[in-house]
Amino acid sequence: MALQLVASRTDPALFRLPWRTPLAEWPEWHLVPLPRGLSRHVVRVVRVNRQFLAIKETEEPIALREYDVLRDLQRIHQPAVVPRGVVTGRVSTDGEPLPAALITEHLHYSLPYRTVFQHGLSLEQAPALVDALVVLLVRLHLAGFYWGDVSLSNTLFRRNAEGFAAYLVDAETGELRERISDALREHDVTVGSENIFAELMDLKASGETELDVDALAVVAQLQERYHALWQELTAVEEFGVDELYRVEQRIARLNDLGFDVDELEVRSDSERVRIQPKVVEAGHHRRELNELTGLDVEDSQARRLLGDLAAFTAHRQLSHLPRRVAARRWLAQVYTPIVDMLPEELAGKIAPAQYFHEVLEHRWYLSEQAGHEVDIFDSAADYVATVLPGRPSDTSGALPPPS
Repeated sequence: MALQLVASRTDPALFRLPWRTPLAEWPEWHLVPLPRGLSRHVVRVVRVNRQFLAIKETEEPIALREYDVLRDLQRIHQPAVVPRGVVTGRVSTDGEPLPAALITEHLHYSLPYRTVFQHGLSLEQAPALVDALVVLLVRLHLAGFYWGDVSLSNTLFRRNAEGFAAYLVDAETGELRERISDALREHDVTVGSENIFAELMDLKASGETELDVDALAVVAQLQERYHALWQELTAVEEFGVDELYRVEQRIARLNDLGFDVDELEVRSDSERVRIQPKVVEAGHHRRELNELTGLDVEDSQARRLLGDLAAFTAHRQLSHLPRRVAARRWLAQVYTPIVDMLPEELAGKIAPAQYFHEVLEHRWYLSEQAGHEVDIFDSAADYVATVLPGRPSDTSGALPPPS
């Protein structure tokens, strides 16, 4: 049987990988020692030229289907790993058939949940991990995606200012529809609750974390926050015709949550107005920052950076300038020089936008201690010298920052 590669972008170097060897037996020099979550499949991360790719062995029909599902999610800009290809027709040197292999891009600065817990997650931060998964699940459901196997293990997490951003990493059971029914949504929530309870109990029993996590409380939080967010994003609201300001209030509330209303259904008669968001899209702050500066960061990071941009604009008395012009000055005079202070040997440890956010936090801490505002460049120098070297990495030290 001939080796076949179905790929969105073909790199000839992929053919030089040892496909005639079971993935579990690949030589160490092919592999990148990154933290991996629990999986029922063999999964390895490899470096191909300057790309870092995750490879998962599975059955051919499952690999091809998951590849198609991930491509669909990529097409509609959902937070999931990017598919690169499927290798089929694998045969060992002894002539024995080998499983197909699904290839996805490694998600830079991401960690599986067990590693997040091992890297000093505090009890106060644990709800933020659940909130990230809730936002991911709501976003997928709004897009018409039924996951089928919601769990922490099927998710990767990135630091996102004070919280986390979650990405789907396993779409084996997923299905993209025109619209997802309430029954399927509730099934995802139920399955997620059961899986997460079991994962947290297993984590606790393994001794891999010292946190005394209340698994029942976490599951209750997942269900409560999912339903609250879904209600806020989709509920019908009615009010009198003299209260039209409530339309702007509803949109502002959704913007504060990080969502844009792309389509709003408004119905009115002589006395009442009825509104319901029809198309809601996540990434409000992320898109705003990207339009102003070209930076592509997580949404909560973007919100923090926009706040610093606003403070820079006010302090430098630039409010008379177009906002995009002020943003370019902030980018050139503040953000880029601060990021350039990150030593090369530590650059792979933390995403630039997360580093900038943590410098702002450190500046606040130093200013509180000093009793006056500390210069941001002095704050960055102190953070790099005293905090960053001991900070847990958001990726492996073997992995350089993305080029």
